[in-house]
Amino acid sequence: MDRRVDVVEDLDGNKTVVIHDIIFKGKRSMDWTEVEEYLKRFVGEEYIIEDTGDLIYIGKDLPDEYTHSNYTMLLRGANAKAKANATQGIPEMLLIANEREYEENRKDKHSKNAKYGWYSYVTRFALPVYGENGDIERYNVFRAIILVRHAEDNKLYLYDIMKIKKETSNLFQSEDLTQ
Repeated sequence: MDRRVDVVEDLDGNKTVVIHDIIFKGKRSMDWTEVEEYLKRFVGEEYIIEDTGDLIYIGKDLPDEYTHSNYTMLLRGANAKAKANATQGIPEMLLIANEREYEENRKDKHSKNAKYGWYSYVTRFALPVYGENGDIERYNVFRAIILVRHAEDNKLYLYDIMKIKKETSNLFQSEDLTQ
């Protein structure tokens, strides 16, 4: 499946990944198995965060962690739909990530896969909102935290995307964006 994704910059200089299609739909619950299968296409890829130059790898554990994490299991409604559809923009969301913060590993279960701790980055993405006639009316903008583990092999691996929050003050009208 082709991805229709753009990176745009708002008047404040904030970069946002605009995802033009909703491929994971669900009124009440999300089919996380479909999302997990979609994520497998990224395994083995690597991306550089422009702001820091950090090289981020996509490991084989990402699809399972992303779709079955404690955070994901608590999501409902619009936030679950946002996390599922954000998968389409993972390469670009990593590219524009900023505000890196480091945290030491606090759990024994991560002694190998996050031996050297964790990094978190802020990213933004936008998803379309469709009107009754099926046309895109606007885009809702979300802020999220990208969680990266610093593994025993000294590489950085994408672990999850969390703390997804809709930015009510930042909505793009469909005519504001090129498709």
